Amino acid sequence: MIAKIASGVAEQLLAHAASEVPREACGLLLGRREPLSIDSAVPARNVATHPETSFEIDPSTLLSQHRAARGEGLEIIGHYHSHPDASPEPSRRDAARASENGQLWLIIAGGAVHGWRAVANGRVQGRFTPVALEAG
Repeated sequence: MIAKIASGVAEQLLAHAASEVPREACGLLLGRREPLSIDSAVPARNVATHPETSFEIDPSTLLSQHRAARGEGLEIIGHYHSHPDASPEPSRRDAARASENGQLWLIIAGGAVHGWRAVANGRVQGRFTPVALEAG
């Protein structure tokens, strides 16, 4: 599977992740499901109890962005978070939190953005399949 990512979005995610070290950065991805495209990213405050090893998107950002996306003819197609000192693959914790709903998960690690989709019986952690990101 391929997802188009709008110009500048990957750079925005890398900058956000770098600014949050040693905490995990997180935020929402707005775009379209068909064809799969990421039009923008909205940074969110990480409200997790242990933000150095986990992420939880601020609920107020989630609610406000659902409304804003509808107003722009977009939808929340997934989210992103960083793994400051870890693998670019989804963790067991990520898999435990992921629904099999096809949501896009971007993980920023090792100076790059990696794409994943939450599905049933995925190859990684039994929950994720890789997604190639293509500038568009």
